[in-house]
Amino acid sequence: MPDRTRVFDGHNDIVLKIAAAGDKRDRLWLHGEGAGHLDLPRMLAHGFAGGFFAVYIPSPETADLHAMEQQMDNPPYDLPLPDLIDHKAAQPVAVEMLGHLLWMERASGGKFRWCRTVADIRAAMAAGVVAGVIHFEGAEAIGPDLDALHLFHAMGLRSVGPVWSRPTIFAHGVPFRFPSTGDTGPGLTPLGRDLVHECNALRIMLDLSHLNEAGFWEVAKLSDAPLVATHSNANAVCASSRNLTDRQLSAIRDTGGIAGLNFATCFLRPDGRESADMTLDPVKRHVEHMLKLAGEDHVAIGSDYDGATTPRDIGGVEGLPVLISAMREMGLGAGLVDKIAHGNWLRLLERTWGG
Repeated sequence: MPDRTRVFDGHNDIVLKIAAAGDKRDRLWLHGEGAGHLDLPRMLAHGFAGGFFAVYIPSPETADLHAMEQQMDNPPYDLPLPDLIDHKAAQPVAVEMLGHLLWMERASGGKFRWCRTVADIRAAMAAGVVAGVIHFEGAEAIGPDLDALHLFHAMGLRSVGPVWSRPTIFAHGVPFRFPSTGDTGPGLTPLGRDLVHECNALRIMLDLSHLNEAGFWEVAKLSDAPLVATHSNANAVCASSRNLTDRQLSAIRDTGGIAGLNFATCFLRPDGRESADMTLDPVKRHVEHMLKLAGEDHVAIGSDYDGATTPRDIGGVEGLPVLISAMREMGLGAGLVDKIAHGNWLRLLERTWGG
């Protein structure tokens, strides 16, 4: 019998693919063409109960993705970051992405719902409807006066990452570097400190996954909310700049936060390679280490679906039952598996958002 454990996911990038699909977006989202990691039919079929859907602003310069993948499959590597994007250029793109988000709900025939509260998420899960939460992966669309943060919050924004690695007016992120820690430069800017306080006031979750170590520790000092890294693994297992040190994992535990297991191969494999040709042993090692340092109430899932290369045995959303089975094979009991799959996220959001 297939595993029916439901998963609430900390991060995916399907919205960017829907935006790029143009008039073929119906095929991608509604009809399960299978070209990406996610689509609505496969979510419903394989236990994807909901998650954070990222609004990401692509850099205007054209990247040689093939060359980047080749570098990341042949460590060591240190990829340069794109330039900062001004909010005046980013806001129209963010609004376009939000339009696609609204279309996803409208076109779903009631099978997908945008949620603003934990009660909304629980109601959607109880009804067998996929629950979506709007997340900004990088705060480029928010100007220095922070007025747009209030506007986007009113539109349903509930999670913000100050950076997607690329610098913003708020903070500095980590480059894609292996081997490395996240100790790669300056952290928050003065405007970034204002952003932390304003997100706390609005009860918007702050996502620290792409933020460098200096920024992480500044947020830890300034924020009154639990520390959250939605899609980051253990640096002790894979020495990527994007992964969390033992000290960071312990701080996440101490604040009642969450570290979300990222399925990206380059953040899983001890050799740092991009190749999907790997067993699930490194995945299990990350889970074990994250549980040891952060604790069973503070580890969850942050797949990075449609934004990364994943292990061949996991692939897309159809691989979620494979992951759940792997955790059971590790000897994790049903209660702990349920916590990692969805329970820890819901409890974290109740504490961060309230209600």
